[in-house]
Amino acid sequence: MITRFIKKQILDSVAKPNKVTGIFGARRTGKTFLMEEIRKELKREKILMVQGENLDVAEILSSRRLSLLQQMVQGYKYLFIDEAQKIPDIGTNLKLMVDSIKGLHILVSGSSSFDLKNKIGEPLTGRSKYFYLYPIAQLELDEDFFTAKTSLENRLIYGSYPQVLTATNNKERMEILTSLRDGYLLKDMLELDNQKDTIFVFNLLRLIAFQVGNDISFTELASNLNVNKLTVMRYLDLLEKCYVLFSLRGFSRNLRKEYTKSPRYYFWDNGIRNILIANLNPPNIRDDIGKLWENYCISERLKKCHYTRKTVNHYFWRTYDQKEIDLVEEGSGKLKGYEIKWTKSKVKPPKDFLEAYGNASFHVINRDNYLDFIT
Repeated sequence: MITRFIKKQILDSVAKPNKVTGIFGARRTGKTFLMEEIRKELKREKILMVQGENLDVAEILSSRRLSLLQQMVQGYKYLFIDEAQKIPDIGTNLKLMVDSIKGLHILVSGSSSFDLKNKIGEPLTGRSKYFYLYPIAQLELDEDFFTAKTSLENRLIYGSYPQVLTATNNKERMEILTSLRDGYLLKDMLELDNQKDTIFVFNLLRLIAFQVGNDISFTELASNLNVNKLTVMRYLDLLEKCYVLFSLRGFSRNLRKEYTKSPRYYFWDNGIRNILIANLNPPNIRDDIGKLWENYCISERLKKCHYTRKTVNHYFWRTYDQKEIDLVEEGSGKLKGYEIKWTKSKVKPPKDFLEAYGNASFHVINRDNYLDFIT
């Protein structure tokens, strides 16, 4: 049993009446399971748990008829709605319930902030709190140093979706990743944007997968895919909102030679990245181990910061003469630069960065110290 890090935070939030608590995240990351776990914790309470995909449920919860909404939740203290983004006008109806049904506690989940947060955010300003659920973070695993090190290569190759972590062998892990890629990965994005061109999106993702940790040229991607630049930018934005990718922008405050034009993209899960390029070979025979290690460490660091609600901004740093730092963290008036290395080679701190930013520090993350960095 893996206890999700945000479970207690969600319990604390949902305990407050006349407020909506939301859980967002990609499909198959465990949102429904987490809602069930929270329901078990509240076993002495009267809870109505419904599915947004159920047409009868959607009809009532999109009705804007207070009498109908009151009848639905009568006798219940808690309302849990899974896949709430499927319900038309859900934000307006949740506001109506929060405003009019005293003592009601509401928990909703959705597999895309692109749709659900837009629907419930504006009507419920000040009366909602949101949490994001990612593939399992190392932070959530009860592992000692030795166990984590032993499992590291599998995490780099197969990632950490819940079903992948609980699989018993690599063949099963490959089958699960293939199913995720073909059945769930793009479902929300294509539905929400009324698109059916999965081949284009997969081709875009494969190009990004090969360029993890590199500056991305929208123009070059557009040329390779035979579309215009704005189309590429739009789809990358959708892929971020559906929790497949995230991006880092270049950091710059002082130096004219700092390069900030192009972003860098990473995957929230290494296994998804690897199944997209059909390469699940072990690390010792790969020529992209540096990319895998960088993607893993940065995604795990961001999960940690999000889960612990650490108020920081993340960037990369590069100059036109090719000096660079993989990750720059800005928070509490300080800058921390992190260079992420699979091998234990010596790395000289970039003199320009440290001289330009007197409050900055520089650290090298390798296999000896990475657990402190991500947990």
